[in-house]
Amino acid sequence: MKTLGLIGGTSWVSTVDYYKVINQQVNERLGGLNSAKLLLYSVNQQKFRPATDASGLEAFAGYLTGIAKRLEAAGAECLILCANTPHMAADLIQAKIGIPLIHIADVTSKAILKQNIKKVGLLGTKMTMEQNFYKDRLAKFGIETLVPEESDREYIHRTIMTELEKATLRDDTRKRYLEIIDGLVKRGAEGIILGCTEIPLLIKQSDCTVPVFDTTTLHAIAAVEFALSDEAGK
Repeated sequence: MKTLGLIGGTSWVSTVDYYKVINQQVNERLGGLNSAKLLLYSVNQQKFRPATDASGLEAFAGYLTGIAKRLEAAGAECLILCANTPHMAADLIQAKIGIPLIHIADVTSKAILKQNIKKVGLLGTKMTMEQNFYKDRLAKFGIETLVPEESDREYIHRTIMTELEKATLRDDTRKRYLEIIDGLVKRGAEGIILGCTEIPLLIKQSDCTVPVFDTTTLHAIAAVEFALSDEAGK
């Protein structure tokens, strides 16, 4: 079994789900008392500030690269950024480390294509919805991305920061998210990416009329597949 390197704390709420899903999946596949081999570096969310524009990206990437190098030196054999937004720096980090970074948008794109979907709605932080790092990655797989209107983007971002990242789940917030999703579906979205790792706490497949893509679970399962790739044939 390979050792996974996780950068979490962004937020701790969804990092708990990464840890749980990874270990559950390893145990289901290997049985017994098997669990994952992993190294977790959890940042202080209060001091963790993703770049809001290109001018801050280099410093942001440098901060995460320093952590990634420490995990690599400690024995990690791949890197998992346990949130969507930090993937704005993924390519810069990958260029500075010698282990693979499993990109959350690549994993999500493959799941979307399995359902023969070519146009999706994307929910996430403002950075994820408004910057191109995520949408461009999807486009490489031939997937077109729709994002909510500006006022809805502001609402989603605010509730992620003030509610979901504190594990506060409100029925009125769920209702508004579902209205936003319905608007994206009316604009042609065939599926919805829950592109913030806290959103799956609030929105479930049973709430929606189109496929939803839980990036937390998809990413965690991809990590397990990497970790167990040397178990094949044993």
